[in-house]
Amino acid sequence: MSLPVAVTGLGLVTPAGIGVEESWRVIREGLGTRASELPELKTATTRTACRVPGFDGAELLGTRRAHRLDLFSQFALVAVREALADAGLEPESWDGTRVAVVIGNSTGGLASVADAHEAFAQDGARSVSPLLLPLYLPNMAAGQVAIEFHARGPCLAVSTACASGATALGTARDLLLAGRCDIAVAAGAEAPLTPVCVSGFANLGALASAPDPGTSSRPFDVTRDGFVIAEGAGAVVLERVADARARGGRVRALLAGYGASADAHHPTSPHPEGAGLALALRGALADAGLTGSDIDHVNAHGTGTPRGDLAEAAVVREVLGQPVVTSVKGVTGHALAAAGAIEAVCAVLTVETGEVPPTANLTALDPRMDLDVPRTLRRRPVRAAVSTSIGFGGQNAALVVTSA
Repeated sequence: MSLPVAVTGLGLVTPAGIGVEESWRVIREGLGTRASELPELKTATTRTACRVPGFDGAELLGTRRAHRLDLFSQFALVAVREALADAGLEPESWDGTRVAVVIGNSTGGLASVADAHEAFAQDGARSVSPLLLPLYLPNMAAGQVAIEFHARGPCLAVSTACASGATALGTARDLLLAGRCDIAVAAGAEAPLTPVCVSGFANLGALASAPDPGTSSRPFDVTRDGFVIAEGAGAVVLERVADARARGGRVRALLAGYGASADAHHPTSPHPEGAGLALALRGALADAGLTGSDIDHVNAHGTGTPRGDLAEAAVVREVLGQPVVTSVKGVTGHALAAAGAIEAVCAVLTVETGEVPPTANLTALDPRMDLDVPRTLRRRPVRAAVSTSIGFGGQNAALVVTSA
């Protein structure tokens, strides 16, 4: 059993909105998928995706700064900026050598690479921007956050596919507990909405085919047939509980446990019985000093894929019993590496407020799943919640969030 770590700041950039307040309001409403047919995907296998509404990097970060950042790094910076403000921390005055940054990402700067390929094909090698490498490298979100906020401690990029955001939070927690830092900024960020990437997922059979974008993401529903790809970022600030209280910081919740595992089964398909996820979940519970019956709520990975949802439901019943289960991807779609961080923020908000969001577009629960999945907002005390994440390559991560 490890010591709990305080969550003192939250930040969100999601298809539900820019900022925690707007994103959480839309997720709580659960009125449908924030998806649309995007003109920039006109050459892709599918045009339906969840884009962050009204995001203008030049306005939020300044034109010169935004020009030097791929969209995934812009998302990360905006989410981290909100989380630091929420925590009441002032980077100008902190000891940056004791601040760590850990950000999960899986696809890097895809749009920047696509632009470079197009320039190369049309105008030759000299037309490739010298900014290409700092734009597209997957570690650049972490690097740019460290530069922006003078964080000179460990600076890590983690990549465990769609578990990357959750892995980043768990890794940041480990750094704090090991004494490697006093403040850890952890996030997940992704900007995958390019025709090649979307077509790859679609041709793999992973994406939903519903003609109505508003009902396209249907986790746990009997008619689900895939996920809706999305973009965005989620960020948290973590501190040791005693440090947070000593400076007068607000402890919003505790990140009490973390577990990780590999299925060692298949490059893209989850283990049919969810063996790896069960291992990660049990590890997170042991780390938190809890049992399955202590968990009131699960913010599930719940992508809407037929096999993935079924395996996850079986693991939840086996390990946790009958907690209330939500997949916010019914609203936000699946933001790949950012998803685990976004959903961990939602788990913190549920523990803090007692508001369990619904799973959008759930009309008929798959009869093979014995789950309690709300279709409207439910208010109830939540002492402990779990956020689960599953990624290609058989990567699994589970986070336990408890009340402060």
